[in-house]
Amino acid sequence: METTKKTLKISFSTQKGGVGKSTMTTLLASVLHYRLGFNVLVMDCDFPQHSLTNMRERDKRTIMQNDYHKKAAMKQFQAINKKAYPIIKCKAETALEKASEYRSQSAVVPDVIFFDLPGTANTKGVLTTLKKMDFIFSPITADRLVVESTLGFTKAFLGLPQTEEGNPEQEMWLFWNQVDGREKTGLYDAYQNVIKELNLPIMETRIMDSKRFRKETDDTGSYVFRSSLLPAEPQLMKATKMDLFVEEFLKITHL
Repeated sequence: METTKKTLKISFSTQKGGVGKSTMTTLLASVLHYRLGFNVLVMDCDFPQHSLTNMRERDKRTIMQNDYHKKAAMKQFQAINKKAYPIIKCKAETALEKASEYRSQSAVVPDVIFFDLPGTANTKGVLTTLKKMDFIFSPITADRLVVESTLGFTKAFLGLPQTEEGNPEQEMWLFWNQVDGREKTGLYDAYQNVIKELNLPIMETRIMDSKRFRKETDDTGSYVFRSSLLPAEPQLMKATKMDLFVEEFLKITHL
């Protein structure tokens, strides 16, 4: 008997801008799709800026204009002979429907669908879409406002009444992003304790800050980091601890 494959719905979600949601979505999607053999679909619901759709356009231009990226793309295509993962532009309230439509019509069933949602919970459709996710990963940085707003939102979100449409098996994980190696660990320990007291799960891997997170591919002439057409290079993954993050992510999601 053939069982239908379960497609995981995952969102990097937080109420604060600038903590790396779209960057994390791209890095993870590209590593899973191009390097680890999974099939990925990305729903770009971040209306009106649609930063991932715009990023894909910039990535295409970079590959055409930059020799280093062009060679990397040709080498990748020869090795895996696989198309780029689709990025579908939508609004939060239609994201689930559009993803389901794509899944039913596509010859390749995605293993993972990433939903890149707007940063404000009061945007129409954000909460109902989040309630349907299998996993939500929330990046936090060692900044009091970021921590307070994320913890406040997480507690409120987890306290919302279960509805018919919700996903009772949903898991929500916090993780430290943009960690500055020079920062005092005491600060992290204090926050860790608060998170523990609130009984919220937090990932062990802390992602190190790197200027590369803020660079678009067209500024990165001789290396690849954040790109929707190529996976980040292994040595850069290692330097930022993204490699360990991916391992832990795979364990949590059982992919």
